[in-house]
Amino acid sequence: MIEPALRGAWRELAARLRPFVARRVADADVDDVLQDIFVRIQRGLDQLRDDQRFGPWVYQVARSAIIDHHRALARRPPIAADAAEEVESADAASTLDDDGDAARELAAQLAHFVAALPSPYREALTLTELEGITQKDAAELLGISLSGMKSRVQRGRARLRAMLAACCEITCDTRGRVIDYARRPGGEAPAGCCGGEGAC
Repeated sequence: MIEPALRGAWRELAARLRPFVARRVADADVDDVLQDIFVRIQRGLDQLRDDQRFGPWVYQVARSAIIDHHRALARRPPIAADAAEEVESADAASTLDDDGDAARELAAQLAHFVAALPSPYREALTLTELEGITQKDAAELLGISLSGMKSRVQRGRARLRAMLAACCEITCDTRGRVIDYARRPGGEAPAGCCGGEGAC
């Protein structure tokens, strides 16, 4: 049985880590990431020799767990196929006009394209574009400089545009908004894109 004093120490540590984690992951994922952090702490305590460095070490463990969490998100689309079908059915039944439908449909496929990017561009765009984390916070999370993160995001966006252009013929209006798109003959789409069907 865990001693009351030790339970209190774990609770205090969890209270300190929760805001740190909550700023970097979606609300629904905070508890899962915290649990992963505590598992990693338990497994790694034997290797920790200098108890004066416990605090910084814990936050490094937390950063690693958060990064791995975002990498896992990048490898799987955020919307399951069944949920996507429900959204499409709801859209089809909607009485709203069609303006912006093509842009929304294409945007729904972006997670697949981002997941297909090579590292480190995949992580950079997952954090900043899909998760909505600022480039400054993403740089801190990955342990790189802000200029390095900006460079990764810029290069990642360029690669993403190239992938989209290779896959689809995209038509934009005079303001640059997507009004239509179609799969190019022989165009390659990432795995899982469009539910694995032949056209986006």
